Amino acid sequence: MSVQDRRQRERAERERLIVATAREIAESEGWDAVTTRRLAERIEYSQPVLYSHFRGKREIIGAVALDGAAELAVEVRAAAARATTARGRVAALARAYLDFAIEHPAVYDAIFQLDGGLAFAQDYTPEPLKDAFAALQESLGEFAGAGVHPGLLTEVFWAALHGQLTLTGAGRLPREGVEARLELLVDRLAVG
Repeated sequence: MSVQDRRQRERAERERLIVATAREIAESEGWDAVTTRRLAERIEYSQPVLYSHFRGKREIIGAVALDGAAELAVEVRAAAARATTARGRVAALARAYLDFAIEHPAVYDAIFQLDGGLAFAQDYTPEPLKDAFAALQESLGEFAGAGVHPGLLTEVFWAALHGQLTLTGAGRLPREGVEARLELLVDRLAVG
């Protein structure tokens, strides 16, 4: 192994440590607690080292979002793969999506709520974001029907799940209605 290879490996390891530490702090204390000073102290590197990887908190949020989107795609696909019917796949992916958001609220916020400097729905959208969307669309496409693009149906489904999470989390919808709303959404969508 060359010195160059070792340096690249160490740099990648430092970057993973920064992202993992930011995620850990955000999940336990919220994103306001994530500062470059705090991260530098926690990972035992100087702030200039941190800035050699990320220009600031926005890019760190973006890195957490990309990791989270990759995890979300894996979880959604795994849940859908365990289902034995088309309706079951839709219900499983919806449940997996909601569970991911509930279990990883700071990561969910990094992906869908906070400004991580990432582009959505563009040709240059980062692959982990495209793949998370594709993971949803894979199970929904067959329900699009004539004249409806599967991507459009996926956007509507995703928006409904996100809206339910956001409104329930803000206390605008009662928590006890989550399952009923989820069942209604799946029943209305998974018709075929």
